Amino acid sequence: MVITDFLERNANEFGNEVCLVEVNPERKESRRVTWREYELIESTSSEYYRNEITWAVFDEKANRFANLLLSRGIKKDDKVGILLMNCLEWLPIYFGILKAGAIVVPLNFRYTSDEIKYCLNQADVDVLVFGPEFIGRIESISDEISQRRLLYFVGESCPSFAEDYATATSNCSSRKPTVFVHDKDNAAIYFSSGTTGFPKAILHNHESLIHSCRAEQAHHQQTRNDVFLCIPPLYHTGAKMHWFGSLLSGSKAVILKGTSPETILETASRERCTIVWLLVPWAQDILSALDSGRLNLSDYQLSQWRLMHIGAQPVPQSLIKRWLTYFPDHKYDTNYGLSESIGPGCVHLGMENIHKVGAIGVPGFGWEVKIVNEDFEEVADGEVGELAVKGPGVMTCYYKDPAATAAVLRGRDNEWLLTGDVAQKDEDGFIWLVDRAKDVIISGGENIYPVQIENFLSAHTKVKDVAVIGLADDRLGEIVAAIIETEEGAECTEEEINDFCRQLPRYKRPRKIIFAKVLRNATGKIEKPKLREIYGAVGLVAKQNQA
Repeated sequence: MVITDFLERNANEFGNEVCLVEVNPERKESRRVTWREYELIESTSSEYYRNEITWAVFDEKANRFANLLLSRGIKKDDKVGILLMNCLEWLPIYFGILKAGAIVVPLNFRYTSDEIKYCLNQADVDVLVFGPEFIGRIESISDEISQRRLLYFVGESCPSFAEDYATATSNCSSRKPTVFVHDKDNAAIYFSSGTTGFPKAILHNHESLIHSCRAEQAHHQQTRNDVFLCIPPLYHTGAKMHWFGSLLSGSKAVILKGTSPETILETASRERCTIVWLLVPWAQDILSALDSGRLNLSDYQLSQWRLMHIGAQPVPQSLIKRWLTYFPDHKYDTNYGLSESIGPGCVHLGMENIHKVGAIGVPGFGWEVKIVNEDFEEVADGEVGELAVKGPGVMTCYYKDPAATAAVLRGRDNEWLLTGDVAQKDEDGFIWLVDRAKDVIISGGENIYPVQIENFLSAHTKVKDVAVIGLADDRLGEIVAAIIETEEGAECTEEEINDFCRQLPRYKRPRKIIFAKVLRNATGKIEKPKLREIYGAVGLVAKQNQA
């Protein structure tokens, strides 16, 4: 079995049912709303742009693109890149690539031209599908990348250096192509976050994708009655693998292009969303808007919303406690994973374990976990070590990088993946993330874990977001610096933070307090290398204007 079998099953059994909805508050032109229930919902805004497709149309679109690729000479194991913002076309293109037996290569929409060129070369991409937001970046390198690649454009006003996707697929067959694909065949190359240089190409097979479907549904119990609100970028394993639960259950998903609190709550209300995956900053923004009175829950219909879950980064305990004061009936889960372990789910808290908020949880469905020392020996409960995971979702390798692969895969059959995260297990078997190994601060010979200090500072009522980094110091080697983003309108002083930190052991207290915006990437991870560059290279100013 391969993952496209689920799509074909849904098309056969639920073909006329809506499977994907796109909501885009920023769209200039209005689209006709076809969902009958929308007529019954009183709008809180004057404009609401929406489009939808059924399972049958989804499958037909995937088949057309697969047949186009095959007609242009694309063979099994050739690579096809996707550089698109979230849209209705994204997932049919993804599945069309898989149906052709090719390997899909999603690209980060924040990549510069040089990074795009690097990734295309690193992954040996033969075809690139891109959208209007990337015309300038692709045009600047088109002479170099188009010599041996096909370029397809999704959108209006196709540039001269590419071929129009809609026109090219319109005359292709909508029948399933006759390509045999096995679960051990290569399926996708995902790129790492690239926080320490150019990203690494992570190769997965169909078995990995299939397992992420099963793990997601096992964790969150999706049924055909659920509606999943998908906000994060689809190029990332997190968003797509959470959507895989909708694929497996044959349920509807809403792709939202917008992250403001108003947009999230309004869309959850209108579309009757039952499951919402948020990043920490979005959850914080919603809470801030509710705290300030800018938003009122009584203006929305949210009684159907049953699960809020968060992934991609450590989650402050204080955030979830605040969340449950507004949404006391919500189930909550946090998911831990890496692109190397096919996204979320190798460790998860579990909806039944809200009493352990703060832990990343227990081994996910089908996964094994252990915490090891430098010799790959398992440490005792309570001791700190590196988290290692084993399961059907572990990557095949870093593509064309055997040295990097050997550095993270362990065991007789390379079945264990070293995550690079420092963790410890408590007496109940729950795993607590201590920090990234590379982010540990060594100050005066003491190991200091920034995540622990970030969790502590996030409990301060005036702190909206916080990042803790180590900065060079002649005497101690490194000192702890806290970059603090305050709640909107809040006046906070360095003295207040220092007084608050007196609860911490002296060696863990921040030596520098910087009031500034906390930089995060598209998946919500703190961009610590950038913060170190900003505040480490040019000297520190103890207090700056809020960015």
